[in-house]
Amino acid sequence: MTAPDRRTLVYLAALVLGLGAVVGLGDAYVLRVATLVGIYAIAAIGYQLVFGRLGLLSLAQGALFGIGAYASAIMCLELGLPAPIGLLAAMLVPAAVGALVALPIARLESHYVALATLGLAQLALLAATNLEITGGANGLYGVPPIAGGPVQIGPLSVGNGLPMLALVWALVLAALLVSRWVLSGGRLARLATIRDAPHAALTLGLNPVPARLALFAVAGGFGGLAGGLQAHGLGVVSPAVTGFEVMVTILTIAVVGGRGSALGAVAGAALLVPLPEFLRFLEGGYLVAYGVVLLAAIVLVPRGLDGRLRDRLPRRTPRLPEIARPSVRRRGKALIVDGLRKRFGGVTALDGVSFSVPAGTVVGLIGANGSGKTTALNLISGLETPDGGQIRLGGVPLGDRAAYHRSVLGLGRGFQHPEVPEGLFVLEAVAVGAADRTVAMAALDGVGLAGRAADPVAALGAAELRRLDLARALATGPEALILDEPAAGLTGDERAALAALLRRLATEGLAVLVVDHGMDFLMPLADRIVCLDAGKVLAAGTPEEVRRNPAVVAAYLGQGVAA
Repeated sequence: MTAPDRRTLVYLAALVLGLGAVVGLGDAYVLRVATLVGIYAIAAIGYQLVFGRLGLLSLAQGALFGIGAYASAIMCLELGLPAPIGLLAAMLVPAAVGALVALPIARLESHYVALATLGLAQLALLAATNLEITGGANGLYGVPPIAGGPVQIGPLSVGNGLPMLALVWALVLAALLVSRWVLSGGRLARLATIRDAPHAALTLGLNPVPARLALFAVAGGFGGLAGGLQAHGLGVVSPAVTGFEVMVTILTIAVVGGRGSALGAVAGAALLVPLPEFLRFLEGGYLVAYGVVLLAAIVLVPRGLDGRLRDRLPRRTPRLPEIARPSVRRRGKALIVDGLRKRFGGVTALDGVSFSVPAGTVVGLIGANGSGKTTALNLISGLETPDGGQIRLGGVPLGDRAAYHRSVLGLGRGFQHPEVPEGLFVLEAVAVGAADRTVAMAALDGVGLAGRAADPVAALGAAELRRLDLARALATGPEALILDEPAAGLTGDERAALAALLRRLATEGLAVLVVDHGMDFLMPLADRIVCLDAGKVLAAGTPEEVRRNPAVVAAYLGQGVAA
């Protein structure tokens, strides 16, 4: 792991000052509130991995919090085990539940994840309320404290004090270190690509399922640990600990702190957990005031506290490797499409399409909008499943191969509208599919972006984003490359440079398939042209043969282009 940046140092300084003030000036009640801040910070740090890094609105973190609380309490009360063993169970049981939850929803997106995880939350609440082992609606009492003697706060006898405060905040630091490790070594860039560029991620060889399983498990472990700590701090566990209010609190902390930021989760907890206590003087209206403050925070600081701090203290630019320019000939693999068919409902997108792209050649795929060009590329790259026909790369059938596995077999893909992850530097964005950063730097150099390697992706223009998309595909070391509208929106000089690059790649041995509407770009570049019309091959041959084909002229080119 790299040394902490300026933003991290600001957080650490604030943490030291805040805890110093609590210890030096606070009474027992302040210590209790500070301990509760740390507990919710741990739960929110875990939640940031799923909500922020995977981009999934999971509503299960509150339930995992409650499962951890019950797991620790049952271990101590029913089995007579010591509190540290109970806390270990509070981590392991929710981590296992989180992984099990992730299995059926690992391929879901958007609101489907929220609905599925909401079901788990309801099941946890029903189980806590009705099972005998959980004490039913009355809950479990007498959970032993972990550290320090009990402190009387109103009607509750709370295991609190400096020992508990120190333990909780030591675990907060441990959670931050684990989160930092989880996102180190290029994993942050890969997770950002899976989150913000899901189709590109698959074609770059990134399988999102293992990442989701792992992060759901880690998030569950953090949530359960927080629940266990609260159970031992309060000495009681009731069904309310699995209630939706806990989930809302964790979600709010994550949003206000800054989505995806573990340090922001700590800052959000430090702001929001004590806030109701500061508003108690309003008596019955304190909840309304709390809601107003939350709404104002979201409106005024939409990217959260950490987002505002990142604007002032951006991430440290990456260290750039040397540019290596290998002169070895690339291995190429022939791409063969045979009888490809695809229907979407009652619409036939492709009907028996066949063509080949030999290694060392550029083949252009043309046709009117709706003729099936992009569908063909999606089928070849595995983003769609064909209804019939075969796709072979170097003689290897691709029909039953997942999209992320086709990259390993040597297939690279570029997109008409490049998907790029937020918050990464150019080098990081390209390195997600590369063996190492030296390979990524060579790919950037090959497309003329080596000088922008240390710049944020957000600083690139539209034409540069297309070159980044191509560099990302080249960094995977492809032996066949398929590109969708790579020259769209480029200037004349940029189109000429792209054509020269694609010709060089073919000369080096790659099989290159290009979809483009710019005939002045594609006709001089391609060795062969395949024209689709209504999902069928209308004509195939050399650019000159296709240009003079009457059917192609009538269906697509028109007399002006043909002339």
